[in-house]
Amino acid sequence: MAYECLAITDEGPVRIITLNRPDRLNAFTVQMNDELLDVLDDADRDDTVRALVFTGAGRAFCAGMDLGTGGNVFGLDESVDVASADMVRNRDLGGILTLRMFRMKKPLIAAVNGASVGVGTTMQLPMDIRIASRHAKFGFVFAERGITLESNASWFLPRLVGMAQALEWALSGRVFGAEEALAGGLVSEIVDADILMERALARAHRFIDRTSAMSVAVNRQLLWRMMGAAHPMEAHRLESRTMYHASMYDGREGVAAFMEKRDAVFSDPVSGGLPAGFDWDREPPFE
Repeated sequence: MAYECLAITDEGPVRIITLNRPDRLNAFTVQMNDELLDVLDDADRDDTVRALVFTGAGRAFCAGMDLGTGGNVFGLDESVDVASADMVRNRDLGGILTLRMFRMKKPLIAAVNGASVGVGTTMQLPMDIRIASRHAKFGFVFAERGITLESNASWFLPRLVGMAQALEWALSGRVFGAEEALAGGLVSEIVDADILMERALARAHRFIDRTSAMSVAVNRQLLWRMMGAAHPMEAHRLESRTMYHASMYDGREGVAAFMEKRDAVFSDPVSGGLPAGFDWDREPPFE
């Protein structure tokens, strides 16, 4: 697929996805959403890609939805009755994207180089690390636009930063800087703009150097999915299945390498899916 809204580069096993509409401050469109979904699918199929870094071209990360497009700027069909069965076709684009990010087998890192508001901020929530330039700004600006949270932010945001902080940002709709984002737990660190990508790549390599791709994929999913579990027994069931799989494949190599005082050579690919019993791609229906 040829991309018009994105620029894709590889730095070894790290794929860099640059939102590439700098003349529109990388504002989000239906086409950008489709291209991002394709990039995510392709990365999960490619075992040479171990991590993904997202950033923006120019002085912004993403200025939210492109409000200058024609029709319903959110990509929704206004002819659909919200109470009808046809509502299944009327899904918010950011929600579709973040659900796909949630299912990813590879670590996702945001290198936030500038302004990110609306979907520009909410698309970062299912990523595993958010690093901010000192110039970065964030905003859950929906209340100021007369609209509601999207991109599954009502699920992700309080789990990341706590309910009190989520309410403060979502109800005020105000834009805030990198220091407040760090204090509130939205980003993990702030760096100078000229080393932002260097730092993001370093964090990516922390996840992928000397690690098993399957272990990383499974651990990422265990942590994200168990946040919503009703009882630790759910984690016990799932971890028992995944540990059994690991002990038969990369776990054997990892133990042998440790005992022999050498680097492990892991070979269990993630492109074929997760261990048996892990409902990797199962998603509740949108009703």
